[in-house]
Amino acid sequence: MISDPYATHTVFNQPPPFEDVDLFTTDHALAEALRREGAEWADDRARAFGEIVGRRETIAWGFQANEHPPALRAFDRVGRRIDEVEFHPAWHSLLGLGVANGLHAMPWKEPRAGAHAARAAMFMLLAEVEAGVGCPLSMTYSAVPALRHQPELAAEWEARLTSTVYDPRLIPSSQKAGTLCGMAMTEKQGGSDVRANTTQARPIGTDGEYELTGHKWFCSAPMCDAFLVLAQAPGGLSCFLLPRFTPDGERNRFHIQRLKDKLGNRSNASSEIELSAAWARRVGEEGRGVPTILEMVNHTRLDCVIGSAAGMRWGTARALHHARHRSAFGKPLIEQPLMRNVLADLSLESEAATVAMMRLARAYDSEDVSFRRLATAVLKYWVCKRAPAHAAEALECLGGNGYVEEWGLARLYREAPINGIWEGSGNVQCLDVLRALQKSPESLAALFAEIREARGADHRLDTFAMELRKSLDDPADAQTRARRLVERLGLALQASLLIRHSPPDVADAFVASRLGGDGGRAFGTLPAGTDFGAILNRAAPWTA
Repeated sequence: MISDPYATHTVFNQPPPFEDVDLFTTDHALAEALRREGAEWADDRARAFGEIVGRRETIAWGFQANEHPPALRAFDRVGRRIDEVEFHPAWHSLLGLGVANGLHAMPWKEPRAGAHAARAAMFMLLAEVEAGVGCPLSMTYSAVPALRHQPELAAEWEARLTSTVYDPRLIPSSQKAGTLCGMAMTEKQGGSDVRANTTQARPIGTDGEYELTGHKWFCSAPMCDAFLVLAQAPGGLSCFLLPRFTPDGERNRFHIQRLKDKLGNRSNASSEIELSAAWARRVGEEGRGVPTILEMVNHTRLDCVIGSAAGMRWGTARALHHARHRSAFGKPLIEQPLMRNVLADLSLESEAATVAMMRLARAYDSEDVSFRRLATAVLKYWVCKRAPAHAAEALECLGGNGYVEEWGLARLYREAPINGIWEGSGNVQCLDVLRALQKSPESLAALFAEIREARGADHRLDTFAMELRKSLDDPADAQTRARRLVERLGLALQASLLIRHSPPDVADAFVASRLGGDGGRAFGTLPAGTDFGAILNRAAPWTA
C-alpha cells in the first residue's frame, strides 16, 4: 500500500470528512416525525435546511465559533462603559442562519398547525452542527408567550422579536430591523430557587416602569436587545422586560461584569451582570413573576430536549460514518459484531429521543396542556440525562481520534451536560413532576393515555406501565424515589411511541433492553437476537 519505502506519512484507513451531508433526509426518524406530528407542510423547508446545515462551510462555522469564543469589551478606549460582547464572524453566520429560517419565531410569525413541530425539527438540525447559537434563538422564541401577559409590551416588541432579519448592532431596538431577547433569573444565593432573588425593583411611574438594582449570577446571551428579569417589587417577586437602551436612547445601566468560562457551549456568551437602577417595565402583575416567566421557561425546556436529541443524533451519525470507513482486524468496524451492537444501541437511544421530542413539540401546537405539563418535565429530565453517556460512547467509537478537538466529538462531549442543567437541573424537574402529580392529576392521566395508545402491542410495555402506575399511587418516600419514577415515565412514553411509529426491529430492541431487562448498564449490550442490520441501516447518515 506504501509505494515509497521511505514514506512515513502516507494516510490510509481514515474516514473522509463528515461534511456535505443531508442531515434531514438521512434522519428517517426525524423526517417521519415531522410529517406525523402535523408539520408535513414544512417538509420541503426542512429538507432544504438540512442540506444547508450539512454543508462543509456551515459545519466549519461551528468549529470556528468555538475556536474563537466571545470576548467582553466592558469599556471603550477612553474609559466609557460600553458593555459589548464581540463574536467571531462564524457565530454571526450561524445565528443569522437560524434567524433567517425563523427558528426564533416560527410559531408566532406563522401561527398554523404544526408550527412548533416544524420549528423543533429545524432547530434540531442547526443544533447538531453548533449548539451555542441555540441559546439566543431559544430565549427569543420563548419570550413571546411571556410578553403576552402584558399586551402593550407585546404590541411594541413582538414584531421586532419575530423579524427574520438578523441585526447584531447594539443600538436602540426601535432603530433595528430585528431584535433578540435574553433572560436573567439566577442569583448567587438562590440558583434554581428564584424566590430567593434579592434584586430590587423600585416603581418610578404609573405605567409599569421600574428601576432594577441587583446582581445576576447568570445572564444568558448578554448581547441581546432585551431581557426578561426577575426582581423583588413592593408586591413581591415580579417579572420585568429590561432593554439595553432606555426610552431616551441612552445605554441602560446594565453592566457586564465578566463572561463565564464554561465547560461547553463556549461559542455562546454567558455572563454575570450588575443592574444599577436599570430602567425596566413590568410584565404581568406584581408578585406573579414566577408564573409569568414560566411561560418562557417551559418553552426553553422544550428546546433543552431538542438540543439533547440533536446531540445524540450528531454523535450517532459521526460514529456510524467513522465505523463505515475505518477497518480493523481485517474488515470495516461497522461489520464487527461488537461494534454493531454499540452502534445499534446508540441509534436506538437517538431515535427514542427524537420521536419523544417531536411528540412533545406537537403538544405545544395544540391545547394539549395537560400532557405537556408533565411530559415537558419528564423528557427534560430523561432525554437530557441520557445525553452525556451517549456522547461519551459515540466519542469512544472514534477511538483516540474522538478525543482530539478537530474531530468534533470532544466538543459534543463537553456540550452534552448543559441541557440537563439549564432551565432547571434534574432534581428540579423531578420535583416539578411530583408537584404536577399532586396538583394536576389530569396531567398524569394525559400522559398515561398516550402510553396506552400502544396497549396490547407488546406485553412487556403493558406490564411495565401497569407496575409503574401502581408505584405512582404510593406516596411513601416520593422524593427519594423521584428520579426512578421519572426515568420510568420517560421510558414508558418512549417505548409507546417507538412501538407505534418506528420499525418493529427498533421498537423490539428498545423494549427488550430498556423495559424487559435484556440489556446491560452500558451501550452495546443489546440481546444477541437483535436485528442490528435493520437498526443500522435506518440510522445511517448516508443514502443507500
